Amino acid sequence: MPYSSLPPALADALRARGYAEPTPVQAAVIAPDAAGRDLVVSAQTGSGKTVAFGLAMADQLLGPAGLAEPSEQPLALVVAPTRELALQVSRELVWLYGQAGLRVATCVGGMDPSKERRALRAGPQVVVGTPGRLRDHLERGALDLGALRAVVLDEADEMLDMGFREDLEELLDGTPDTRRTLLFSATIPPPIARLAQSYTRDPLRISTVGDDRGHGDIAYQAVTVGPAEIGHAVVNLLRFHEAETAMLFCATRENVRRLHAILQERGFAVVALSGEHSQSERNQALQALRDRRARVCVATDVAARGIDLPTLSLVIHVELPRDAETLQHRSGRTGRAGKKGTAVLIVPYNRRRRVESMLRGAKIEAEWIAAPTAEAIRRNDRQRLLDALLAPAEFDDEDRALAAELLSRRSAEDIAAALVRSHRAAMPAVEELAENTPEAREADRQQRHRAGFEDVVWFRMDVGRRQNADPRWILPLLCRRGHITRNEVGAIRIGPNETHFQIPRTIADRFASTVARTAGSEDGGDVAIELAPDSPREVARERRKGNDVRPRPVGQGATGKKPWPKKPHRKGPRK
Repeated sequence: MPYSSLPPALADALRARGYAEPTPVQAAVIAPDAAGRDLVVSAQTGSGKTVAFGLAMADQLLGPAGLAEPSEQPLALVVAPTRELALQVSRELVWLYGQAGLRVATCVGGMDPSKERRALRAGPQVVVGTPGRLRDHLERGALDLGALRAVVLDEADEMLDMGFREDLEELLDGTPDTRRTLLFSATIPPPIARLAQSYTRDPLRISTVGDDRGHGDIAYQAVTVGPAEIGHAVVNLLRFHEAETAMLFCATRENVRRLHAILQERGFAVVALSGEHSQSERNQALQALRDRRARVCVATDVAARGIDLPTLSLVIHVELPRDAETLQHRSGRTGRAGKKGTAVLIVPYNRRRRVESMLRGAKIEAEWIAAPTAEAIRRNDRQRLLDALLAPAEFDDEDRALAAELLSRRSAEDIAAALVRSHRAAMPAVEELAENTPEAREADRQQRHRAGFEDVVWFRMDVGRRQNADPRWILPLLCRRGHITRNEVGAIRIGPNETHFQIPRTIADRFASTVARTAGSEDGGDVAIELAPDSPREVARERRKGNDVRPRPVGQGATGKKPWPKKPHRKGPRK
């Protein structure tokens, strides 16, 4: 359906913004069979869904003349998971409905609540906000939802993942039963399906996730590296592409902090976004990216929600996404509005199969390549410098006078060489990466084995992830209980309910007797430490077989193993 079928005010606004025809999700929500119905929509990031639900609400927001009518109470409510996304939605609705005279109020955390209450009293037709702040205004009586005609839940899956279920339910319970509900989500997992079943009436299900347009403008690349070379690969990728704006994704705020410090030390203009940053810090970081004072952003998945940077052309998955949906959400930061983008996955070679399975599930064809070499980066640098210097330019008299003075003192070749050296000095140095071949990977694995840990004994502790086990306090505890140094503790493997760790065989007997003697002490003596039957992987394998897994004497740990006890024969019929 073309935009010409919309109210004139909306059609004019779209044409002014350069919209020629609707995207698949926009066409679906304004189709005749969707008019007036509740909608459950699956749409990828960057598919134009903000404009889509803006157009879908036109019948509820505009009068017969196609213009907004005054209202003392909000007519539509849009709920988004993050401040950035809510602010972006608000900006989109402002320009979309600007000619129609619609007023939009925004209520998000980190802003002045008194100003928001004044804006709500001014009579906006649309209110956009985050769940927590909207619930606060509702409970204080500043937000009246009694006249609401439409509710939009944007990124509903993310709101549930962030723990906003109670806030959403209270908001929806405060709206009239006659309202229209539009639920937009990248995926429809069971929690979203239950939410839709409770708060929608005979919804129309729309899905554009499988449309090739969702990632048609994004070129995917997968770079295989050694686990110890990930940081070096990030540096070389940034230097190879020299993107106007690049976004790097990490899984945790701690890793964001670490990578940000590394890149900053290497000379990159970089900012960080994670849950530990205040709203003021986030605003400053985003403004630095828009002003081109920074070119690289290191972020977590949640912190990057709602960020729209027109110059973003490179996304690097420094840590692999947890599933195909997260991969598409991250990559969807680039390749927007018809522009081309590149998404690069840094894949440790021992996780290649998992990434291949994820790409098949997302129906994405990625090019498997090696990390850029130093020579390839220097070759790109030379070409970029030549293009910049040979591009048409205008020079004033002062420029030419200075050039003439330089030529009178130095030869043209020396001046050009000095210019090249100055250009290279301002760029971060590249990394020499190890060769990524099976032989090189095996050599790297051998080098990463610590000296003195060729022959080890596995011990176990009765605490794991469910008891918040963490190497930062496990290691000091082992040193105190066993009277050893941290250099005498090998690999630590934390499981759900127990933790395994390595001790060199030469000191295993002494360590075992010491931890037995210090059991019951005040400082960590309540944690049980004992010999493990074998490595965590071998123990798990035997438990799956149903074998009785018992600790062995120290002399029968990593070498000289006795056979595992056989599973007892079952007598009689199986119950």
